[in-house]
Amino acid sequence: MLGSVLGIVFAASSVYLAIKVGLTVSASIPVAVLSIAIFRALGRSSILENTIVQTAGSAGESLAFGVAAALPALLLLGYDIDLTHALMTTALGGILGVLMMIPLRQGLIVQEHGKLTYPEGTASADVLIVGEQGGTNARTVITGFVLGGVYKFAYSGMKLFREAVGTKLTALKGASVSMEVSPELLGVGYIIGPRVASITFAGVVLSYLILIPLISFFGSGLTQKVLPTDTRLIQNMSPDQIRNAYVLYIGAGAVATGGLISLIRSLPTILGAFRRSLDTLRASRQQGGAPQLLRTEQDLPITLVLGGSLLLILAIWLAPPLHVNFLSALLIVIFGFFFVTVSARITGEIGSSSNPISGMVVATLLITCLVYLMLGWTDSSDRFMALTTAAIVGIAASNGGTTAQDLKTAFLVGGTPRKQQIALFVGVLTSALFIGLVLVLLNEGGTTLIPERHPGVALSETTQKTRTQHTWAWTMAPEALASQGVEATALRRELWKQGLELSTQEGATELRTWRSADTAQVGGAVLALKPGLSPKISELGTLTPGPDRTYTEGFVRGADTPVPAGKYLVDSAGAIQYLVDPAIGGRVSEYEGVPLTRYAAPKAQLFALIIDGILTQKLPWDLVLLGVFIALMLELCGVSALPFAVGVYLPISSSAPIFVGGMVRRLVDRMRGGAEADFSPGTLLSSGLIAGGSIAGVLIAFLEIVTDGAATRALNLPALFGTEGGLGTLLNTIGESEHAHPLWSNLWGLALFASVALFLLRTAVRKPSGAEAPPPK
Repeated sequence: MLGSVLGIVFAASSVYLAIKVGLTVSASIPVAVLSIAIFRALGRSSILENTIVQTAGSAGESLAFGVAAALPALLLLGYDIDLTHALMTTALGGILGVLMMIPLRQGLIVQEHGKLTYPEGTASADVLIVGEQGGTNARTVITGFVLGGVYKFAYSGMKLFREAVGTKLTALKGASVSMEVSPELLGVGYIIGPRVASITFAGVVLSYLILIPLISFFGSGLTQKVLPTDTRLIQNMSPDQIRNAYVLYIGAGAVATGGLISLIRSLPTILGAFRRSLDTLRASRQQGGAPQLLRTEQDLPITLVLGGSLLLILAIWLAPPLHVNFLSALLIVIFGFFFVTVSARITGEIGSSSNPISGMVVATLLITCLVYLMLGWTDSSDRFMALTTAAIVGIAASNGGTTAQDLKTAFLVGGTPRKQQIALFVGVLTSALFIGLVLVLLNEGGTTLIPERHPGVALSETTQKTRTQHTWAWTMAPEALASQGVEATALRRELWKQGLELSTQEGATELRTWRSADTAQVGGAVLALKPGLSPKISELGTLTPGPDRTYTEGFVRGADTPVPAGKYLVDSAGAIQYLVDPAIGGRVSEYEGVPLTRYAAPKAQLFALIIDGILTQKLPWDLVLLGVFIALMLELCGVSALPFAVGVYLPISSSAPIFVGGMVRRLVDRMRGGAEADFSPGTLLSSGLIAGGSIAGVLIAFLEIVTDGAATRALNLPALFGTEGGLGTLLNTIGESEHAHPLWSNLWGLALFASVALFLLRTAVRKPSGAEAPPPK
């Protein structure tokens, strides 16, 4: 039970990270540390009990990357993330990963002992041995968890300081720099280390300080659109719009190439691992008649693996939510066994952080889509099936590597493989129940309805779901506000922050909202238009209730659509009136001057581009090939292309705090005279920061949904106090507010972020305690 709970917590954290920056970090060591501390508080526990907790907890966390990297691509292909589909994909992929590792344990863990080091698995065993001898360092993890959660809640919930600090560079057209003051991304940078963090940030520098300014410079004089998908001229695009229209395709080519190169480089290991795995499987069958096995040698029977694999094929094929045919179900099990083997062996050699899971998913997608193309399966439902196929394989491969780490830990501490394999199944199934829910929560919490009309465009699919919009006629005269120095843009921005859309179609002023509200509630909303002017809506004009309007949800998808794939709302005549822009991979990052919660989901965008590029045969290959050759150039220079390419994909605001975390780690390594251990104070504090910050982000999204935005509006202290009075003026000057001073709000956010980084540095360089010293050999 404890392992399942901790697995759910760290799985939610990993989902948040994966959709934000396309990265996750291992939770095995923090789970082991917390298990020791919790059981010690409840009474003495054995090392084997703590091993089971660590096993179940890490199994749940390992599912998150495959789920959060692949399933959000459905949103980009014109589908919703369905809870049942997410649950079945997660559970079946996780079970496949565990099943395939059962016959491989003897060969990879036992026979290869001394050759395959399994760094994280060995470090987890060290933590468990130290805990058995009386040491523990759970306080550091808990401190990080509380600090990360409170800090995240302070800026993301209460808006006490800016979520991202930055500015445009006037000396370089189209260039900008920014950084999220994010505790979880600081922790990620610390754990992945200075080299990977620096290479990733170099990709962002190429994107935001070279490619975007170049495109802006050369495109500023163009009077026609460059790509068919362009909605405006380059000269009218912001840096983020240029990134979304052009640079993402370059990044896609670089990421796909980097992933494939890492996979090709691992081919000798892959083929050798696969051959040895078959030898191991044959040897296990020959030894199956052994009369009595030691407790530490007992696995679940091979008949369970064979029978379970057949049942998996049937379950994947016959499950209605998956929409997978028999050929794809067969491909899933074949690719699953192959890549679980690959993942387990690579994890044993270089650890899970360098395990090219993305490359394995890309390879699965490429092969699957090419098979589909040859068979003529190119419609939107086939794209859905191709993504589901790759998602299950990716989850299985990710979980296979983590399972191998856990089996290595148990081997080192004397665990029972059979019981551990049962714990893995428990961890997979319990976490699968929540991972899809977390993904849906994060998406729905930031999904925004944006007015967007596309005359003459029909939906590909209309659903039975409807949304009701409430309206009020408003007698407000804009001229009255203009005489007081209030621009129309400021009025629209303040209304939008209150959940109200201002429409002036056909000369009539109308307020619209999707939230349940009566005339008194709408009229009582306060608009902080400028310092000293914060009237209620009712004070600016009379509100008269208008008709409720009902819109139907539907999707646009396919190769020949003149508008981007996605979800839209249509009126009774079938005309598109609104875009339902998701939080994950949404294409509108700001509306009416108000920044929207958006998650870049770099891996999901890559997978969607691959599927569309092959099956629709419509892709700006010039841009993609630029990315391919950038990746090849880096490899020729001896630089790993994959983290660099991920940096090209990431917003600069997300990559900058990762870079800072990497620099803190570099400083710590120098001050301590060598690289840190995997369970040193800095690593444990970073794990806590990641979990605390991520869970706070999930909870804020949950509050947004269950209260229809009321709770998050009530937590917004700058808006609550207004611009009048000393405290209100201060909060609106330095906090997350449109009235914030550009310099002082940036400095305030940087100062608080620097204080967290300094606390991480101070914690990391403290003298190791008995809990952190390596166990006796």
